[in-house]
Amino acid sequence: MDTSPSRSKSGYHSRSSSLPCRPHPLIPQVDGHLCRLKSSEATSSSISSQAQRLVVLEELYEYLDDSLALPNTQQIFSQQCHEKWVEVALDGYLGLLDLCAFAKDISSQTKQDLQGLLLTLRRRRDGNELGGYLNSRKTVKKEIQRSLKNLKSLKSKQTISEMHKDHETVAIATLLKDVEVATLAMFESLFSYMSGTKVKSRRSGFSLVLSKPKDEETNTNEFEKVDGALNALKGHKTSRFDGTMQMEEVQNQLQKMELSIQDLEQGLECLFRRLIRTRVSLLNILNH
Repeated sequence: MDTSPSRSKSGYHSRSSSLPCRPHPLIPQVDGHLCRLKSSEATSSSISSQAQRLVVLEELYEYLDDSLALPNTQQIFSQQCHEKWVEVALDGYLGLLDLCAFAKDISSQTKQDLQGLLLTLRRRRDGNELGGYLNSRKTVKKEIQRSLKNLKSLKSKQTISEMHKDHETVAIATLLKDVEVATLAMFESLFSYMSGTKVKSRRSGFSLVLSKPKDEETNTNEFEKVDGALNALKGHKTSRFDGTMQMEEVQNQLQKMELSIQDLEQGLECLFRRLIRTRVSLLNILNH
């Protein structure tokens, strides 16, 4: 299949234009999902959109698993089982499993922290009682930053052009590498989003969660808004939760965030199982 213009401009692996049309039957479907993932990066402006990207990624792995089940793919792996690119592929997908496990832990911790925060709000505690959530967020951010550094070390260590193999082998190796790189990009986007940044504003209180000036909306997300509001409240001895209606709005906002994180958790669990299945498929091919 010739490389399409949209495909060649994507952030994922660019296939050599010198390669002829490849016989692999599932390349078009894989390419389509890779393009969908790339195009969705610009619109990943909420937890829900991050969860939707996980759905697309899981569908991509369905096509990858179908590709690994093809007799031609299994024959190539059995013939190339001692080659370096096979070892690199296995190590790469093991690294993806580790990243997905970390993402699951972080999302689970975040959900628990939100549930504790909601409980604090229902009890009408003052700002000093909100420190538990903020301290946990600091720890989560540090863990995410470490994981982002580890993620960068998992970037491609071997390019397809260095292999000097036949075109069918290059097609399979490229397919595995493209899916791996796309998964790394998704985790990088997710971790960056979940780490958030401090909201700079003169306004105080949980009104930051509910409304912000238009010029402050561009680079903010749910995590930034909550972090900024809580930092504004921290240290106040008296409650800033004035008005039953405002209190209900704040709680509704956080409850929606909690539900979105639950969706994210479910998506990560599905992806984790899919990654396990893919790596098991690779190992089974090599062991037969």
